[in-house]
Amino acid sequence: MNTSLIQFILILLLAALYLPVVFFAVQRREDGHGVAIWLVILYALLGMVATIVEAIERNSGGGLQFQGAYTYISLTLVAVLMLTLQAFLKRDQWKIWTGLWLFWIFMLALISANVFHLPDILWKSGSLALYRERVAPAWAVLGWLFFLVSLIVAVLQANKETQQLLFRNRLNYWWFAIALVFVNDVLLFSNLIIPGQPIRLGAVVMAAYIVGTHYLPDLREIMRRALAYFIVAFIITAFYILGFLFLGYIFGEDARYSPLAVGALITLIAALFFAPLLDWTSRALKAWTASDQYDPSRTIHQYSESISNILEMDKLANVAVGIILEAMQIERGFLFLVDSERQADGGKIYKLRLARSPEERQMVAAELDESGIIVSHFIREQRPLLQYDLDLLPAFQSALPAEKEWFNQLQTEVYIPVFAKKQWIGLLAFGKKLSGNRFSEEDLMTLGAHASQTAVALENARLVENLMRLNNELRQARRALEKNNRDLERIDQAKSDFISIASHELRTPLTVIKGYSEMLMEEPSLDVNFKFMMRKIHEGTIRLYEVMDSMFDIAQLDARSLQPHIQPVELGLLLKEICFEHADIAKDRKQSLTMEMPALPHVKADQNLLRKLFHHLLRNAIKFTDNNGKITIIGRSIPPIVDLPNGGIEIIVSDTGVGVDPNFREIIFTKFYQPGELGKHSTSKTRFKGGGAGLGLALSKGIVEAHGGRIWVESPGYDEVNFPGSQFHVILPLHKLDDGEDRKTSEVVEFKI
Repeated sequence: MNTSLIQFILILLLAALYLPVVFFAVQRREDGHGVAIWLVILYALLGMVATIVEAIERNSGGGLQFQGAYTYISLTLVAVLMLTLQAFLKRDQWKIWTGLWLFWIFMLALISANVFHLPDILWKSGSLALYRERVAPAWAVLGWLFFLVSLIVAVLQANKETQQLLFRNRLNYWWFAIALVFVNDVLLFSNLIIPGQPIRLGAVVMAAYIVGTHYLPDLREIMRRALAYFIVAFIITAFYILGFLFLGYIFGEDARYSPLAVGALITLIAALFFAPLLDWTSRALKAWTASDQYDPSRTIHQYSESISNILEMDKLANVAVGIILEAMQIERGFLFLVDSERQADGGKIYKLRLARSPEERQMVAAELDESGIIVSHFIREQRPLLQYDLDLLPAFQSALPAEKEWFNQLQTEVYIPVFAKKQWIGLLAFGKKLSGNRFSEEDLMTLGAHASQTAVALENARLVENLMRLNNELRQARRALEKNNRDLERIDQAKSDFISIASHELRTPLTVIKGYSEMLMEEPSLDVNFKFMMRKIHEGTIRLYEVMDSMFDIAQLDARSLQPHIQPVELGLLLKEICFEHADIAKDRKQSLTMEMPALPHVKADQNLLRKLFHHLLRNAIKFTDNNGKITIIGRSIPPIVDLPNGGIEIIVSDTGVGVDPNFREIIFTKFYQPGELGKHSTSKTRFKGGGAGLGLALSKGIVEAHGGRIWVESPGYDEVNFPGSQFHVILPLHKLDDGEDRKTSEVVEFKI
């Protein structure tokens, strides 16, 4: 196999190495730099085609001709690389650079075709001459130089403008690609052609790696490590040489001296000191190059001890953020509280508000939608998010502009979510490092550990904050309640004053009207029609008189001046009289009225007040029972119990009426209570559900309590269709017997209509 064939095969193998670059680029075409990726693919394919053509030309003996064509290919490739950089920087200038490249190619074609009719020798001075055939390559080299310088200027400008350290680190990798292009093409222009152009392949690989890889290793760290290895290697080599020469000078004349053993001994000593020397050199370089110097485990321990007992939210934010800023030398930091809120459509909104002390600047709270990509990342990944990712990763390109703008306004570099019991409760945000270094994986792990420590303290502080807020709300509610109670007391007092004044002031004129109307009704000479009208006036007056009488009693109850006139009362006879008084009313409503009273002890009470009590209860039973309904009054004796040491008597007034709503069992005994809508009530005393003044049950309760008793109602509920009925219970206590006194008992009393 001859040399040209071997060279042909090797060049083809170099051309085949472009294919993995193409496959790599195709796989990364959706990673945020789609146009740049396709341009890298174009660059690789052009390089591969050029290499294959070179192999064919060299195999056929036309290498010198292809050498000239390679000059024009270099111009095209550097132009494609410039377009790739512009697409990578997301600058919309590709039309300008494409136009410049086409202009250069067009001018190159015109020069090659000698459209300008240039002479064969353009310039000559002695032995030096400029021939026409050299103008086209010179024009191509000039275009190559223009695009290469533009590449350098574009990288410098982008490096200066970007605030993202990770992106700046990524930009710095372009220097390697530019350097490889420069070295390859300078060798080409100098007629020092390396078969297959392997250096150009390196430039293609570097460009594909830069465009297709989001996280690139830190160049500063790589250079620092390389320098450390170089220094240590130099020291070890110098130690080996000097040691070998020194031992040879001292023991070289000794017959037992063995250079191999001495070399092995020096190598062993150098190996023992290599690791500690490398570690010391690395630390010295870090300190010399302003690298980050902190102990993560010590920082986390100090952080945990400092925030574990803090319950005030503003103090927690100051201490937590301050410790991290000081330990990791970061220029700014924030702690945000995250509150979730369920929307009407079922979605959830996360509200971010700054945990700050009062003297800090106010920041607008953010509202992040649960369905948004940013919230989804925090909840799904539960790990830090870099502003670099937010700006460049294609996954975050769909984020809402308002959300991205809020994060941009913070001017921070990294965001660490804080979770407690799988709930997102906080967010730590930190700006750049004062050293200018990027956040490393170790830094992100340390910040994640700080976030875990913050979760417990933040949850406790939030509980205390919520408790304080609830206490404030309770205090405000209590003050409002006290104010309302005072207002209600004033209103109730005004109502009581009105009742007292009205009952006193109206009693006298009503007495006059009542007296004169009775006199006119007894006048024999009065016309029949006038007598009828006077009788109606008299009935209305009596009705008003009853209302005023009830109002007067209510006023006495409010003023606590109602003094029952105590005397023995036979409840059976009293209730029978009241039933007789209401018999006609019950007959008009076709209701059955039944009373069954066993032999009951006499009670000591105010007979007039008890008459009013049962009058109101029976009147209410008739009024709220439908026609053909049933009303029953029964009584029973209660033996001595704790609340009734001398025993008592219970009277139960039952009906088959509309019943009482369980929620209103206490309200119906208040003054002026009216069931249903007041405007629709009748003022009739006997009509079904007819209205009244709303004082009967309030007065009944006051009378019972004035006698030391108790009144309540029992009912399944309010129903105007099925009529569940109700039972009003009245318990009156029996008095204590004096020495030698016997308790009198009434006879059995019954009544029925």
